[in-house]
Amino acid sequence: MTEQSRAGNAPPAEPFQKQSVATGISIVAAVMLLLASVMSILEGIVAIARDPIYVERAHYAYAFGSTAWGWIHIPLGVVGAVCALGLMFGTRWGRYAAMVVAAVVIIANFMSLPHYPMWSVLVIALSVVVIWAAVTWRPET
Repeated sequence: MTEQSRAGNAPPAEPFQKQSVATGISIVAAVMLLLASVMSILEGIVAIARDPIYVERAHYAYAFGSTAWGWIHIPLGVVGAVCALGLMFGTRWGRYAAMVVAAVVIIANFMSLPHYPMWSVLVIALSVVVIWAAVTWRPET
């Protein structure tokens, strides 16, 4: 029997190299999401404590104070940590939840750009990598 007749007209499998890269980046993305989540929790605690690390800028369209951003970042960090653990273990819910949380983190960090710009840009870039890796990776069942 030929390989195609055994597969029953199944579509060709993705190249091994692409899946290997996606698997490796997904594990790295899960670790990055976990670290970013922990940092988000710490960032929220610092914001709630009104530490002078945050810059209060006037006349910005998204006029939330640092305390409000602190309360936004803490729950995002907790949910992100749970999603990172699900992504590490290759669960389907972990992949989808990581994509959603990473998208929300991108939005939240875009809106908090004036308060801590370098950190926000870094977290946005890491979240884009997390989304790419979660979309590309197909863990074997």
